Amino acid sequence: MEFDFLSPVNDEIIQYIKGLSSQHLGSKVAFHTDKDFPDTDKIKIAIIGVPENRGNVKSFEKIDLNFVRKEFYSLFPGNWQSSIADLGDILPGNSLEDTFFAIQKVTSKLIRNGIIPIVIGGSQDLTYPLYRAYDTMEQMVNLVAIDSKFDFGKQEEGITSNSYLSRIILDEPNNLFNFSNIGYQTYYNSQEEIDLIEKLYFDAYRLGEISNNILLSEPVFRDADIVSLDLNAVKSSDSANLIKFTPNGFDGKEICVLSRYAGISDKVSSLGIFNHNSSEQESVLIAQIIWYFIEGINYRSNEYPFGTRENYLKYIVPLETEDLVFYKSNKTDRWWIEINFFAGQHNKLKKNTLLPCSHDEYLMACNQEIPERWWKAQRKNSI
Repeated sequence: MEFDFLSPVNDEIIQYIKGLSSQHLGSKVAFHTDKDFPDTDKIKIAIIGVPENRGNVKSFEKIDLNFVRKEFYSLFPGNWQSSIADLGDILPGNSLEDTFFAIQKVTSKLIRNGIIPIVIGGSQDLTYPLYRAYDTMEQMVNLVAIDSKFDFGKQEEGITSNSYLSRIILDEPNNLFNFSNIGYQTYYNSQEEIDLIEKLYFDAYRLGEISNNILLSEPVFRDADIVSLDLNAVKSSDSANLIKFTPNGFDGKEICVLSRYAGISDKVSSLGIFNHNSSEQESVLIAQIIWYFIEGINYRSNEYPFGTRENYLKYIVPLETEDLVFYKSNKTDRWWIEINFFAGQHNKLKKNTLLPCSHDEYLMACNQEIPERWWKAQRKNSI
């Protein structure tokens, strides 16, 4: 029933794919057509277009995803095992809330069935129904946004691409445990917004921090459930977005690295790519972002929270007030730090006792410095 909201892939795309060789990606994907719907029991990744742009207060142009599909399906796949389906589009409803309802129902069904939805297209407020898709799963949710802005806004303005985060924080049921921003640019965010991020013990990394050391982002993605990518976080010289000119931002290589980190994360179960301007040039970049995300999925190691701690080296670092416990994977050399959640608080989180971290944070602890990531998680736990 949930999939009734989906319209088939445009026949123009199907005919275009038939003209490609059997080595191209298009021949490896199952498509929702007028005559057929993919068997969801046989897929791992689902691509969904949402040409809904009413939440973008500066643009009411129609979103055209044909360019994205042509570019993506004309690429060659990697050595991938994960099966992919293009389930077509969720068309705009009579109201924005109707579109939200359809996205929530479709993506919730997919995620419950162990399928990773990749939602492409419209304004970034579509992150909200993607977040609401987790309501029935009885878990707290970690959201990571690759964005130059925090997207707070006044509640009376309603939900837009520039204010969806406020609604996520305020609306019930509140399943958000942590929000992390990657790539914010200070001059696009008021000091009040920056202070609010700190007050809520959220994480934010400036564009310069990540560009100087992109590895800082890997532990952030490793703890994410949802990744929301605002294409305005990419500088215009690399995205060809001249409608909203952005002189500074991630370059094409960096945004693809971030997408691959998101894919490699064993925990990420949905990706949204938003604020597409429908240009052919930006479609090339989106196709490569999707490619690297799927590449990452195919290299997942199925470590924590799915594996056991038997394959980890345990390190205990004594500090003045308490001991910090770190774990290092024998398989990937990745690091985690132990968080002790107290009984009776955040019951949904009692199993999530390991927090992804970096080797540098372990070295900080050895120098008697408490990692900020650990401190914020403990503070959230005590609220």
